[in-house]
Amino acid sequence: MSLLRRIEQSQGGGQQDGGTPSSPSPKLPGSPPPSSGGDGSRLSSLQARRVSAPITSPQAGSYFDLKTRVQNKLLAEIDPSMDATKTDEVRRTIQDLFEQILSEENIVLSRPERARLFEQIAAEILGLGPLQALLEDDTITEVMVNGPKNIYIERKGKLHRVPITFENNDHVMRIIDRIVAPLGRRIDESSPYVDARLQDGSRVNAVIPPISLVGPVLTIRKFSKNPITIDQMIQFGSITPEAVQFLKACVESRLNIVISGGTGSGKTTLLNVLSSFIPSDERIITIENAAELQLRQEHVVTLESRPPNIEGRGEVSIRDLVINSLRMRPERIIVGECRGGETLDMLQAMNTGHDGSMTTAHANTPRDAISRIETMCLMAGMDLPVRAIREQIAGAVDVICQSARMRDGSRKVVTITEISGMEGDVITMTDIFVFEQTGTENGRIIGRTRPTGLRPKFMDKIEAAGIHLPPSIFGIGERRRY
Repeated sequence: MSLLRRIEQSQGGGQQDGGTPSSPSPKLPGSPPPSSGGDGSRLSSLQARRVSAPITSPQAGSYFDLKTRVQNKLLAEIDPSMDATKTDEVRRTIQDLFEQILSEENIVLSRPERARLFEQIAAEILGLGPLQALLEDDTITEVMVNGPKNIYIERKGKLHRVPITFENNDHVMRIIDRIVAPLGRRIDESSPYVDARLQDGSRVNAVIPPISLVGPVLTIRKFSKNPITIDQMIQFGSITPEAVQFLKACVESRLNIVISGGTGSGKTTLLNVLSSFIPSDERIITIENAAELQLRQEHVVTLESRPPNIEGRGEVSIRDLVINSLRMRPERIIVGECRGGETLDMLQAMNTGHDGSMTTAHANTPRDAISRIETMCLMAGMDLPVRAIREQIAGAVDVICQSARMRDGSRKVVTITEISGMEGDVITMTDIFVFEQTGTENGRIIGRTRPTGLRPKFMDKIEAAGIHLPPSIFGIGERRRY
């Protein structure tokens, strides 16, 4: 993508990938009138890329006037045919031009001021404006933009407001457009919310007026450049070595696993970790709304759903992808999250030879996860009796792994539960591991995921795969034979 095209997209004009004209950004309350100018006018690009906070003093005003002038001149000097994907090369060019402009205009700045000005301008041209510094901070796990003047972050499980702002609603909209346009997605008054992802796989959700009453709202769930490993989860106290050994055996012996939990409880992180136990010689197909799983195996096919276009056509749903994946000779099917009717197709896949599949679902307890799976199966539109659905669940799902975000902000695996069968119309469940809190220390929860002393009924499947777990894994004394 050329640099000029990137600038045009940031202004809400130009064309999206695929050659179709992009939808103009909706006119939001309080937005300034659009700037005029043709393709050759780079003065108009200044308004699209200005980063500023509310001007509270003459000194602040002079700083932004300076930034406006330098940025305007810089954009006029940049070669628009440069490839914006070559970030290092473009950044060096911007740095050289920036220093040249300051020298030509005899602008004297201290070293910190010069660095700050350059970073703000570079972030507008190459990154996501005011958010770029937050996205580059590895200690931040989530960024939340509640309109142009209120930005919050999550760090170590706690929310904090940061002293960073956008200029106005239009400025936020331009950043949103820059995120969604390369993915062929759109956001406007007729489709006022969208799921997307950044290049590093971070999950993005955007909501704009008239749905949002506080201006454009942007939520970015960041993912580590280096995915969290199972050793790190053990070190963080999220899970115990015994529980890991058990789950690893479940994955390798091709048991079907559902990871349940609330929002931000670490479901996707746990799914990534469990997926790492899949043998490298198996064909894995992942299905997601916005691709974010970070599997390290070689034979992975990643599928991503697609929303309808502006004419309401061309939608490819998660359910469509699940059905199609059955024709792709999968050995493992991993659905990022079951939210609707695709759950029934996922259960049928698990019941028809595609063992070892995994997915996530929003639920507060394993029992709630079963109820939610029932409800989502009914959303498929099939007139099935509840008992038939429950039989499908009992036959398909072997393990429910419950994750939770604790009061201190930490994430923990709180329950590992076996689906053991049915008694009458009720699905029977057995807890194999349960988190036991023993106290608090300096505001942090102290506890451990302990075995319940019960041996799961599917141990014969694990042993048939050539995996032999010691009795101590389940809290059973060494003298006890099984």
